[in-house]
Amino acid sequence: MGESPKSPEAKLGLRVEDLWDVQEPQLSPDEKLNACFESIPVSAFPSPPSNQEVEIKSDATLAEAVKILAQHNILSAPVVDVDAPEDASWIDRYIGIVEFAGIVVWILHQSEPTSPRSPSSGAAVNGITSTQEHEALGLESAAKTSGNFFEDLTSSQLYKNTKVRDISGSFRWAPFLALERSNSFLTMLLLLSKYKMKSVPVVDLGAGRIDNIITQSAVIHMLAECAGLHWFESWGTKKLSDVGLPMVTPNHIIKVYEDEPVLQAFKLMRKKRIGGLPVMERGGSRAIGNISLQDVQFLLTAPEIYHDHRSITAKDFLIAVRSYLEKHEGVSPMSGDLITCNKDCTIKELIQLLDHEKIHRVYVADNDGNLEGLITLRDIISRLVHEPRGYFGDFFDGVLPMPPNSRV
Repeated sequence: MGESPKSPEAKLGLRVEDLWDVQEPQLSPDEKLNACFESIPVSAFPSPPSNQEVEIKSDATLAEAVKILAQHNILSAPVVDVDAPEDASWIDRYIGIVEFAGIVVWILHQSEPTSPRSPSSGAAVNGITSTQEHEALGLESAAKTSGNFFEDLTSSQLYKNTKVRDISGSFRWAPFLALERSNSFLTMLLLLSKYKMKSVPVVDLGAGRIDNIITQSAVIHMLAECAGLHWFESWGTKKLSDVGLPMVTPNHIIKVYEDEPVLQAFKLMRKKRIGGLPVMERGGSRAIGNISLQDVQFLLTAPEIYHDHRSITAKDFLIAVRSYLEKHEGVSPMSGDLITCNKDCTIKELIQLLDHEKIHRVYVADNDGNLEGLITLRDIISRLVHEPRGYFGDFFDGVLPMPPNSRV
């Protein structure tokens, strides 16, 4: 007998393998995979050890929320409405999911200097004028002293007094789109790919609480653990071009140039709702690095960066982050590096690369380093399954009110 799988993800892969073997022979490989994933409930997806059901109360301050996220080494957490009754359903219990990067971007947005065209007193924003806001955030002292900019912010009245619920307008879902434990893997995969969700909360209806949060990264890790299984190899050995990847061509890659302010990169990510972008050579088609939304933390924590966070260029930001990480080994090893593959890469090789490097995007480049496209985790998942006609029906009716410009 062979050695039993060592991971829950590998066991899950074997479950797909068993279902694959009993599918109708006339079905195409794509139809077989769809049928397999439709037969497995999301309750079977392993919950990571780090998933300790961390929740943040809606009356917590931004400083308290950041502290909780940092203590548990997580990037986001559900926000519980402190005014909800004990027996509230999940849709009344939660007001959304708050992200560390979202908090930081909000802080930077609030701390932007007064526009030259504005009156010197500043226009009121959230009840605080821009001038008052600037003083409350301690930005002048942060620029002039060697103190930690992050500490200046956390000691400010605005930062200490703003509640998580006060920025709930920046949450994508109200409260969020969730699955029941009995919903299928296929539903979850479609939400992460075609419907552009970063992660999918799984709710225990009986308890009215979140039971698990399935991320794109977790799905990619599961797929990487399935290497060698027949169903995976029949799909994973295909070349990228055989499955229509990359979907994003060079002309459609959202990017910044090396001499542009790094804040422009984060503003673009916020506006376009993307998780990262390449930093391009001025006047060329080669990228010198990648900036992800998670890198916004370095504007607040790296001494080499926070002094000049308004004027530092994208190129100098990359250099400063790499220097900082060399001195603080293990903080975020691959941050800023541009991970690439070529057009002849297979899906299996790409999945293993993404899983090994713990990244969300890979750039397709030629032998000279010129960008030829972009592939995200979402793109790969979208090539694993397809949505049957009329599959979701009125599924999305239960998530109203949805935010304006929602992509679902």
